[in-house]
Amino acid sequence: MSPAMTSSTKDERWGAPLWGALSVLCAVVFLDALDVSMVGVALPSIQADLGMSTAALQWVVSGYVLGYGGLLLLGGRTADLLGRRRVFLIALAVFAVASLLGGLMSDGALLIAARFVKGMSAAFTAPAALSIITTTFAEGPARNRALSIFTACGASGFSLGLVLSGVLTELGWRWTFLMPVPVAIIALVAGARLLPRSDERGEGGHDILGAITITAAMLLLVFTVVQAPDVGIVRTALSAVVVAALFGLFVWLERRVKHPLVRLGILRSAPLVRANVGLVILFGSYVGFQFVAMQYFQNLLGWSALQTALAFLPAGLLVAVSSTKMGDLADRFGTGRLIVLGSIALLAGYAMFLRVDEHPSLAGMVLPGMVLLGIAFGLSFPSLNIQATNGVSDDEQGLASGLLNTSGQVGGAVVLAIVTAVLTSGSASDPIGAFRAAIVVSALFALVGLVVAASGLRFRSRTATAAEPERVLETV
Repeated sequence: MSPAMTSSTKDERWGAPLWGALSVLCAVVFLDALDVSMVGVALPSIQADLGMSTAALQWVVSGYVLGYGGLLLLGGRTADLLGRRRVFLIALAVFAVASLLGGLMSDGALLIAARFVKGMSAAFTAPAALSIITTTFAEGPARNRALSIFTACGASGFSLGLVLSGVLTELGWRWTFLMPVPVAIIALVAGARLLPRSDERGEGGHDILGAITITAAMLLLVFTVVQAPDVGIVRTALSAVVVAALFGLFVWLERRVKHPLVRLGILRSAPLVRANVGLVILFGSYVGFQFVAMQYFQNLLGWSALQTALAFLPAGLLVAVSSTKMGDLADRFGTGRLIVLGSIALLAGYAMFLRVDEHPSLAGMVLPGMVLLGIAFGLSFPSLNIQATNGVSDDEQGLASGLLNTSGQVGGAVVLAIVTAVLTSGSASDPIGAFRAAIVVSALFALVGLVVAASGLRFRSRTATAAEPERVLETV
């Protein structure tokens, strides 16, 4: 880290170099999130144009998640070891090329392959970007402010991408793939000029066996979950056994190598573990809900892509407006309380949509449900990122970021697979019942997230109570 950068973070006012670097990183996380959400609205058009089944259509989403979730740990550690700036820029260039190819594909299998490559590139840009922020801004108010802006851009990209994709899909679904290309190129050129060149490499060697083992385990885990509804219980069970064996081998390797890919001791941090579980719930449940909502609005109600996108606009606006303030709120109230409130809003939002029917009320169901989901993301997403990276040393920020992003992507794959299985099993005979059952899945996961978040508050309360006698003795 350069002296200029270090000193800047100690002042309330940030200079132009700091804002420039943060802007580049925010633009890329916005693009990553935008890419995930824009595909959602375009799915029915892609299905009709390329003649894909609902099960195959799921892979347009899951292919991205497969590449992203499978390589995130490797991406985070690579950023720590080879230089965050270098890894970030190379991965961003791959993202731009894959976006261009995706927009030109006329075959479903090739489109899924392009999505997989984009997911792989995001697996390197996301942890590199987050670790650049956490190593540039000092822990405390400065870092919380930067992270709140960064995560606001990610959450806004995810939410507002739905609206933008509605407009683009009206012109043709391919534009949802082509639009990010020029933005990625501009960010690449700006990043080469604005990101600090004093990016230090971490110490230690490459854990090649560990990288191969955990990558294979993550890829097979996501693939097993996604394929489970189609291949039957026997094959799924066999795949699960192999996944468990790979994870066991990975743990065995990490305990014995000199420079492990994942220092297992980092998992002793209870806040970090709770943040990872929280993002599994938040992102996973929402990806499943989004998939159901797209099918419900467009296929059952006959809404256009633009009408569907506008239904998500309240959530996007709330996230864009509120997330930038989350750093100040986290300083004042703590991330734990904000995550609990976000979890309550998430559960309430899904509960609103359990009343789906053939004539939904915009004022009584859609609008309040979307507002609640926007509040949930605005409160929880920045808070989870702050909680996961606080207290982690600079040389492991890429690892912490990779763990957090991996949790979100794996959660997305798992819940989406479950939701799709529920939706397709009953859609033919009772479509309304199938939609309700699929939304129940997201609601149940949100309930688990609320319990986990509340347990963090209870743990902190017990810790504070136990420490109180010691403080009294010290003052006597």
